[in-house]
Amino acid sequence: MFPVHGFTRRAAAATAGAATLALLLGACAGSSAETPSGEDGSFGDIAIQLSWIKNAEFAGEFFAEERGYFADAGFDSVELVPGPVSTEAAVISGNVIMGLGNAISAGSVIAEEGAPITIIGTTYQKNPFTILSLEDHGNIATVNDLKGKTIGVQASNQNLWEAFLALNDLTLDDVNTVPVEYDPTPLFTGELDGWFAYLTNEALDAELQGLKPVNLPFADNGMPFVAESLIVNTADIENNRELLKALLVAEIKGWTDAIAETDEAARLAVEVFGSDLGLTMEKELLQAQVQARDLIVSDETEANGLFTISEKMQELCIQTLAAAGIEVTADLLFDMSLLAEVYEENPELLDYAK
Repeated sequence: MFPVHGFTRRAAAATAGAATLALLLGACAGSSAETPSGEDGSFGDIAIQLSWIKNAEFAGEFFAEERGYFADAGFDSVELVPGPVSTEAAVISGNVIMGLGNAISAGSVIAEEGAPITIIGTTYQKNPFTILSLEDHGNIATVNDLKGKTIGVQASNQNLWEAFLALNDLTLDDVNTVPVEYDPTPLFTGELDGWFAYLTNEALDAELQGLKPVNLPFADNGMPFVAESLIVNTADIENNRELLKALLVAEIKGWTDAIAETDEAARLAVEVFGSDLGLTMEKELLQAQVQARDLIVSDETEANGLFTISEKMQELCIQTLAAAGIEVTADLLFDMSLLAEVYEENPELLDYAK
């Protein structure tokens, strides 16, 4: 899961800081997060804002910490700050050097608030939004199957839901949208035909309960955009460039391990970083496997390395934003120059599938 402020379930907590974000924008305009180097040329202590609780969604960061990749890159310590909070506000305030969010969230605050933030890479090439149904009830396998169905949609997801319908030539008159909270029990008990969900969360819950889930992924049905994106203060791309590049190196190494070692990714989530959250190995392993297989790697990453965002994908993200009524340009939202330098200077990092 991940926040798309104003669009997802996590927005309820995140957008409580809408006024705070506006104040931060006024106070921090033109400034960057100042991260002084420590002794002996180190980058000192930094913090990374996670988009959700410490589960397998952040396995790459766990590996980078556990195996010393952050330390090797020159950081004295790296605090992984759990969400949900406003990633954008955390980055703008300077409380963190980087936050994990997504193109829709970042694009919206850039367009609407003039936020001085930029995406410098992305973990997920495909977003995990889906309309979840069950084979024995609903069975929504195609966009046309949505017509006449009753779909549970959280209030914070309503705008994204309407944009999804519009992109697929449907309207709210074609479906029966029911406001719901976040517990998918009404779907599982057959009260609803479909549920606004995540491939890495409720869809896995349905599978673990033997309910034969059927997914209609947004990314495969007219609404592609990147997620778990690396968001930084725009000024830091110049002012703290070497720090950000070092951080990217450590992140790439961590996620290389997370893709190859999904069993260990799940263990780190359950037994180490999320040990107080009541996580289960069964679900965390499934999440680690699904995201590694279906969301993180692609033809783009095979050709150009992890975290890269092709010009085509950037344009698709911009088109998705436009469909949601948000106008922003790719050059304002994305900057791939740091990642390009990292791979030029460290070509061995391209081989994440070794």
